[in-house]
Amino acid sequence: MKFVVSSNTLLKELQVISGVLNSNNALPILDDFLFKLNKGELSIFASDLETTIKTNITVDSKDSGEITIPAKLLIEMLKSFADQPLTFIVDTTKFVIEINSESGKYKIAGHDGEEFPKMIAVEAPTKLEVDAEMLIEAVNKTIFAVANDDLRPVMSGVYCNFSAKDITFVATDAHKLVKYIRPVTGATADNAVIIAKKPMNLLKNILTSKDGKVALEYNKTNASFTIGNVQLICRLIDGKYPNYDAVIPKDNPNQLVLDRSSFLSSLKRVSILSNKTTHQVRLKITGNALTLTSEDLDYSSEANERIACQYVGDDMEIGFNSRFLLDMLMNLDCAEVRVGMSSPSRAGVITPNPQKEGEDILMLVMPVMLNN
Repeated sequence: MKFVVSSNTLLKELQVISGVLNSNNALPILDDFLFKLNKGELSIFASDLETTIKTNITVDSKDSGEITIPAKLLIEMLKSFADQPLTFIVDTTKFVIEINSESGKYKIAGHDGEEFPKMIAVEAPTKLEVDAEMLIEAVNKTIFAVANDDLRPVMSGVYCNFSAKDITFVATDAHKLVKYIRPVTGATADNAVIIAKKPMNLLKNILTSKDGKVALEYNKTNASFTIGNVQLICRLIDGKYPNYDAVIPKDNPNQLVLDRSSFLSSLKRVSILSNKTTHQVRLKITGNALTLTSEDLDYSSEANERIACQYVGDDMEIGFNSRFLLDMLMNLDCAEVRVGMSSPSRAGVITPNPQKEGEDILMLVMPVMLNN
């Protein structure tokens, strides 16, 4: 089979789908891209068995056939070419790919396309259309809170709960939790899926270069996202997600309002001198002043900073892991944040002040025991 394609066009599409490739694969064929040619349309697949990404590009050809090509080798070659038409001549019996450029000829050994795992079909799916921008926001706001815990696989993904009027995205690692709600229409029934961290990150990377609507299809075992010429299909995490609403404190009489960037800057400086194991930072709130304190007794280092705030409630001291607070503040894009607290032993609830129109976000962080 033979086809002609622009080197830049091909490279761009391969870079979009190459994120799914693992450095160590159980099956050697997964180190390859699968090229499926059907006259003027070339479909390219990359997979790690759990997630498969497919992209379609238009090429100049009258042939049909399939071959797998080593992914890393092909991308390295394409990066070295200036933008020009490349002619691929494929021997589908010996699995040899010849690439002709304006200045040379190159040969690569490929493999039989039949050995490449077949793309999963999402059977009897629930279908929905969502904005690409909304999905990017949802992933950005939640992915950092996902757990890396093989013992609790359900927490190693983002929980997506669909209802008739909105989608709720939740991520937690038991120390921090994020709940992000966006209104959406089109879901016909209440149901939920858990999508693993890797496909969520891949989806975010794909969507950053695309605009428009994402066609979402899902059933109990798989989910498919299609935007433009790219489709991602992933296996869902099976299991029951924890009852996250039960851990969110409903009554928080102590309300602290802060400038987000000032709080973030102070926290970055103070956390440098915190204990390297606990990363503990103490928040002491009296009147309209917040004092941030950290210390590391092993290195005889300490830091404290005072920043202005608006506060309603009793004077209190509470400790948090500074890394968790930094993660949350860096993943918000509001001018001010509100921190709701009830006592030094209960979780703090961080929300934008005020909430952006069309989204509802809540971040929860567990306290750490203070060393008095």
